Amino acid sequence: MTDVTTTSFLPIPNKEEHRKRLILPLILFTLTVLTTILVGGLAYSVSLILILLCHEMGHYLTARYYNVPASLPYFIPSPLPPFGTFGAVIKMEGRIPNRKALFDIGIMGPALGLAVALPAAIVGISLSKVIEINDSASIGLQLGDSIIFSLIVKFIHGSLPEGTDILLHPVGFAGWSGLLITALNLLPLGQLDGGHIIYALFFKRSSSIYWFIFLGLIFFAIIVDYWGWLFFLTFIYLMTRLRHPPTMDDEKPIEIKRFVLGILAIIFLIISFPPVPFMT
Repeated sequence: MTDVTTTSFLPIPNKEEHRKRLILPLILFTLTVLTTILVGGLAYSVSLILILLCHEMGHYLTARYYNVPASLPYFIPSPLPPFGTFGAVIKMEGRIPNRKALFDIGIMGPALGLAVALPAAIVGISLSKVIEINDSASIGLQLGDSIIFSLIVKFIHGSLPEGTDILLHPVGFAGWSGLLITALNLLPLGQLDGGHIIYALFFKRSSSIYWFIFLGLIFFAIIVDYWGWLFFLTFIYLMTRLRHPPTMDDEKPIEIKRFVLGILAIIFLIISFPPVPFMT
């Protein structure tokens, strides 16, 4: 997920400082490549890294377009399955100029990540095999489907016969992971990408929307009996307190086209959100 901080603007770094700022992102990127290969193989690693990189570069390039200082992506490696990474973040230094800039920075990450995740899911599902359910032990971790993922499976493989399931190709798993990452980032909470979008569109009412969604997700987690969502929500609350810092000019209006894009982002959140991501 992305992480936006609000510190004062820093002086433009000289070449030596710039070089030092590149070292840590490169080290973390290399480690994340290694851990994702270790967990899922080369095809999975390349696909997932590309999804994460496009997502974060969407934020980075848009921030730079609006003259908001931003770091290169910091990838977070993890040697543990199922992903081999905890994602990637960028750091922004200074306040966002206005709500228009905030909206664009917030939405461009999911948009560019989706531009890779969706094709990866389609290609990966095409390469996946339909197997007998009795062989499901060979699948390993059971994944929950979102609406869009189920539709892609049905379009490519048709309605699965009773007693069968999909043995997902590593590229397909990267695509599934990318859709999950996009959905989580689009949740309208605090300083997640969805939180940026909601603040940009409804800044005076955004706090009420955050709390409504937050409490609704707690109730949802109890209904579907998936406690992983409660851990996730606790983490988000501790990190953001469900607050969003103001921009430098909150009064500058948002064009109608951004409201339309915001609604489309919420619709995509709904169809890409798996109620229970992992099943036993």
